[in-house]
Amino acid sequence: MTDEQLQVLTEKLSIEYFGKPFKHMAYFNSRLRTTGGRYLLSNHHIEVNRKYFVEHGYEEIVGIIKHELCHYHLHIEGKGYKHGDADFRQLLKKVGAPRHCSPLMETMEKVKVNLRMYICSKCKTIYKRKRRVNINRYVCGKCEGKLKEYHDK
Repeated sequence: MTDEQLQVLTEKLSIEYFGKPFKHMAYFNSRLRTTGGRYLLSNHHIEVNRKYFVEHGYEEIVGIIKHELCHYHLHIEGKGYKHGDADFRQLLKKVGAPRHCSPLMETMEKVKVNLRMYICSKCKTIYKRKRRVNINRYVCGKCEGKLKEYHDK
């Protein structure tokens, strides 16, 4: 999919789901890393992460565009356009846009690699954590036994 095709798709989705035209630019931004897309408040453009199209396909891009169009139309109308605003949540539901996009495989692999595991010395319960746990301060939540770092072999 090219930037021009993305622009046409965005304009089509804006009319179809919101009943309003999209008068700005939509394009791919290869520098986006942690998000599927973003709406720029300063110039009203929408940027989309191309990796999501490559990995998840057309439907995921449609969801991302609808999500960003919710930000776009609410911001232009002067309503609550942020993720926590009631206006934003209602519009997401109305148009069937996802609140979050699916994670990329490279992100999932990083999360799996960075998991730390701890085991209780009494009941042998295994705890998986992304962040380091101070084993001198925290104990097992089930039996209050001492935690040790666990290395799966």
